[in-house]
Amino acid sequence: MSRKRRMFDIDLPADDPEDFPAGKVESRRGPMAAAISETAESTRDRARVEAQIRAENDALAAEHVRLKRAGLITDMIPLDAIDTQKLIRDRRPVADFELAELVASIREIGLSNPIRVEPSGDGRYELIQGWRRLSAFRQLLEETGDAEAWGRIPAGIAARGDALEDLYRRMVDENLVRKDISFAEMAQLALHYAMDPLTAETDPEKAVAILFKSAGYQKRSYIRNFIPLVERLGEALIYPQEIPRALGLALASRLTEMPGMAAAIKSELRDWDTRSITDELEVLRRFAGQGDGAGVAAPRATPATPQQAAKAKTTFQLARPQGSARCIAANGRLEIRLGRDFSTIDRRKLEAAVASLLDQIE
Repeated sequence: MSRKRRMFDIDLPADDPEDFPAGKVESRRGPMAAAISETAESTRDRARVEAQIRAENDALAAEHVRLKRAGLITDMIPLDAIDTQKLIRDRRPVADFELAELVASIREIGLSNPIRVEPSGDGRYELIQGWRRLSAFRQLLEETGDAEAWGRIPAGIAARGDALEDLYRRMVDENLVRKDISFAEMAQLALHYAMDPLTAETDPEKAVAILFKSAGYQKRSYIRNFIPLVERLGEALIYPQEIPRALGLALASRLTEMPGMAAAIKSELRDWDTRSITDELEVLRRFAGQGDGAGVAAPRATPATPQQAAKAKTTFQLARPQGSARCIAANGRLEIRLGRDFSTIDRRKLEAAVASLLDQIE
């Protein structure tokens, strides 16, 4: 019996001369080749992404440096990490009566304008601008004890290296925009600048030209006229910022004409800690020859001795381990300005040192 042959229809793919040219055989990659190809492509993608990330980081770093140099980097700085020793300021504890208004405003709506500091090393900062704002935060912290709310203050962090003269100018220009700043305060700033051991100028009248370049000539002239008043009465006044321009000019003129007037004013104001603004101004007007009883308490003009006429003030500097100490000797006053915090010295040691100094110059 014969065996029947079975036939199967098989559909073979037709040869495509475009895909498979004559004499060519389709190449097929094995698993290893495919893995190598995929790894190389992944490495290229990773390198491209890493290069893009590095470029973005470099751009961000450059922008951060630019903002830092411009003083536009802001952070929350602890109050106890901020020092106020680099710039000698015109402020006294009882001089700023609008501080209470600033405290109330910050308590209600917060601080709208950050202070400005520069790093001083070891995690500390030196205040450049914003003494009143910093004082307001410190008062709020003392009143409330809430360190979470008032223990830190927004601060723009400036790059270190600005010249001290430029820092003083910025502080002065910031004060000039205040409508309440007085000629006595501006004269005090010039005196402090001249007394600062780190500044080159020792003459307060020349310091006016440096600090108040943006002020008009007439205003600078008024500031210079207030210098003798602030210099000679000094700490005897509780309310120097309340002295009107006309009274200050008249009083400064008479202080120059009558060498004994400063001592007479100090004597009358001594131990009168409860006096008001009106009380103090009435005394000053009387000595200036203004108001009721004008001139009654003013001493008679006495000719200045040759020594007084020749030199009313002596200024010199001494090299110390902490830096240059600037010393000013005047009638009834001896001041030492040095870049260190004398309040940290034990009181008994400080008293002994001062007593020894006075004994040696007797």
